[in-house]
Amino acid sequence: MSKDNYQPPAVWTWDKGEGGKFANINRPISGSTSEKVLPKGSHPFQLYSLATPNGVKVTIMFEELLEVGIKEAEYDAYPINILEGDQFGSDFVAINPNSKIPAMMDCSGEKAIRVFESGAILIYLAEKFQSFLPADQAKRAECLCWLMWQMGSAPFLGGGFGHFYAYAPEKLEYPINRYAMETKRQLDVLNKQLAKASFIAGEDYTIADIAIWPWYGGLVRGELYEAAEFLDVKSYENVVRWAETIAQRPAVIRGCKVNRTWGEPGDQVPERHSMKDFDPK
Repeated sequence: MSKDNYQPPAVWTWDKGEGGKFANINRPISGSTSEKVLPKGSHPFQLYSLATPNGVKVTIMFEELLEVGIKEAEYDAYPINILEGDQFGSDFVAINPNSKIPAMMDCSGEKAIRVFESGAILIYLAEKFQSFLPADQAKRAECLCWLMWQMGSAPFLGGGFGHFYAYAPEKLEYPINRYAMETKRQLDVLNKQLAKASFIAGEDYTIADIAIWPWYGGLVRGELYEAAEFLDVKSYENVVRWAETIAQRPAVIRGCKVNRTWGEPGDQVPERHSMKDFDPK
């Protein structure tokens, strides 16, 4: 077993040279670092994001709303390059003081409303358009419980397992084992839940599925951290079934392309302004 003999100092200080792949954007302070004006389109909603798991939640939600015919959900989506520090620009920080994607402006009313944090955006849109969030009290509670489960659990998958397994400057046995164990426990939670129903919160597709799928669906489909074999994801058969079912939804296929700036050209729609943006060029 690897040993880390690090002894914490009496007072911690920031070393800009440490932190692995994301060291250049990690810092212990908040706020903007530059004056930067964000672009703005003509639709009611302005989304500033990137096609990471957290960003994809919201673009899938918008595309699902449009898929069921809610034209009022039309939106413009602009990419935020988090590796270049776009999230620290003045306009973006004004929308999300936490400097994380996604962030959104609802300009459909007399006064524009800012909404940040992916879970909050999903609830906001679901309530505004009365879609993908059950009206029945018991079903609504179940949906929101699983939505909050994702908010509390995914940091252990991403910032925990993903960081130490894929991004940390060196491989350390203890944190990888610790977070692999927790990730597998979470997959087991989902697997047992999905043994009882088609979707996370029951027989209806909801914002709970939209929130959980980009993280855990991506993991079992081999799209996160190249860790599918390491975590033996095929053993979670109900999660795999659920993940593949959702992956076939037209709105999900579109939503995964929005604000994507890497991969195959046909999978990238860096900016989204209308359905025409998904047409092959």
